[in-house]
Order: sequence, then structure tokens, then C-alpha cells
Amino acid sequence: MNQIQRYLVDEVVEDYADGLLERREALRRLGLLGLASVTAGGLLAACDAPNASPPVATTPAPGGSPSTPAGPAAIATQAVTFPGQGRTLQGAFAAAPDARGSVLVIHENRGLTDHIRSVAGRLAASGFAALAIDLLSAEGGTAALGDQGSAMAALNAAPTQRHVADMKAGVTELVRRAPSIKVGAVGFCFGGMMTWTLLASGEPRLAAAAPFYGPFPDGGNLSGSRNAAVLAVYAGNDSRVNASRAAAESALRAANLTHEVAEYPGVDHAFFNDTGPRYNAEAAAAVYSKLVAWFDRHLAA
Repeated sequence: MNQIQRYLVDEVVEDYADGLLERREALRRLGLLGLASVTAGGLLAACDAPNASPPVATTPAPGGSPSTPAGPAAIATQAVTFPGQGRTLQGAFAAAPDARGSVLVIHENRGLTDHIRSVAGRLAASGFAALAIDLLSAEGGTAALGDQGSAMAALNAAPTQRHVADMKAGVTELVRRAPSIKVGAVGFCFGGMMTWTLLASGEPRLAAAAPFYGPFPDGGNLSGSRNAAVLAVYAGNDSRVNASRAAAESALRAANLTHEVAEYPGVDHAFFNDTGPRYNAEAAAAVYSKLVAWFDRHLAA
């Protein structure tokens, strides 16, 4: 398995272990990711063992509920298309009045969802023009794939180089729309890994980046993204992603990048997603405030 496939397989297994997927659906998704039925069944059986971890608690944090997004009310996004390398890319753009910077928003393994559109809209309401890119544009867009398992499989099947080229095209589109302001990037889960990957590609136009609980790419070198200030966000209970945290911190120091590592104790992977069962309203509100302050410092300056 390559790193993306390992990550996506682990996502499915973790969702099954936490009681978020039924066995039949977990097996289907693992099959779409290329696992033989015997291998997939063995992975799920390990989760059923007597000493397996209990399902994740999904009670909301005090002061909010899973239906209360962090940040301001979102500005409506507009469906847009823009050129990529030999293909037309899709996305959702939210314009900000008197924008202080612009931000590329990179989705989870479910593709471009209403939740990610909302993140772009909230960033625009906070003063940053935002483009949520659809990394499944080559397949006709997320909606054309029909379900989350198919979206995940398509993201896995696409070469990493394609994802990088599409993200760079998204940066180009933001520069085209507002050439006088700095560009940042934020990504969540799979999008967090893609944010790290974009940084490791040596994208010099990024002035700031915020990977949310995404694994650091194997052997990643960040020295090419010499202008980016990085806010790395981790969930305290997310041992799977946190296993690559030391490598990320080492790479940040080796590249001499301005950075901050923010861990939120007692919360789970994907705690910022207000449409998911792991949402934690208190931590989401805190990290959104930190994200806006980070972009203010490094994009608006």
C-alpha cells in the first residue's frame, strides 16, 4: 500500500471500530480501496476482538451541539470552474468584502461536501476569500460519484501528482482573482495530508498553511515552501495521525519555517467537522479563532 491507501484503509477501519459504519458498508469500502475480502475481513475482525477499544463517545462539548458550526455565519459560496493541467477543475468560491488574504480549502476523503463549502463561506465571513477545491474534478466532481465510498476510492486511485497539480492550479486561481493579497491553505483529515503534501511539493506562493489532523507524508521535505507559516492542528485522542507528528515537527524545524503545533486534548480525529459524530463544539470554536488569528498574522500583514 502507498501512504494514501494506508490512511484511507485505516479511516474505514477506525470508523467501523467506533460504530460509525456497519460491517457490510465497511467491507464494501475496503473492497473499493483494493483490499481482498479475506484481508478486509481480518482487519474488521480485529476490531471485534474482546480487547478491542470501545466505540468513541460522541456527546457534544459544553456550550454547543453538533449542529452549531464554529465561526461566523457562512457567506454563500458560488460554484466555479477554472483551468488545471489539461482539465477543467471545479470548486466553490466565497468572496470576502475587503479581503485580507485568500485561502485554498482542501476537503476530507468524502470530497467537496456542504460542510467544506461552509468552511469556505465562514472564512470569507472572517475576511478571507476562499476557494474550496474539488480534487475529484477529473471524475466529474464529487457529486457525480454518488456516495462516500466511491469518492474515497477515486481519491485513492488518483496519483498524488494529480492532486498536487490541482492544488497548485487552485493557488493560481486565487492569485488570478486577487493578485495583490497573500494566499494560504487549510485542509482537514485527507485534506490535512494534502496540505502537508502541497507544502512538501515546494509551493513558494503559500504564505500560510494549516493542516488539520492530517498525516505527514513519508519522507516529506518542507524546505521548498520557504515562505509558509504553518499552524499544525492535532486532536489529542487521534493516535493514528499523531504517530507522524514528530516527523512533521522535525521537518518544520529543518526547513526553519515559522510554525506552531496546536493539540486539543480529549478530542477525536475530525473534531472540527460539525456534521460528524466526533465534533467537539468547544475545541472547534477555539481552533477556528486560532486559525483566523494565524491567517491575520501571516496573510494580512
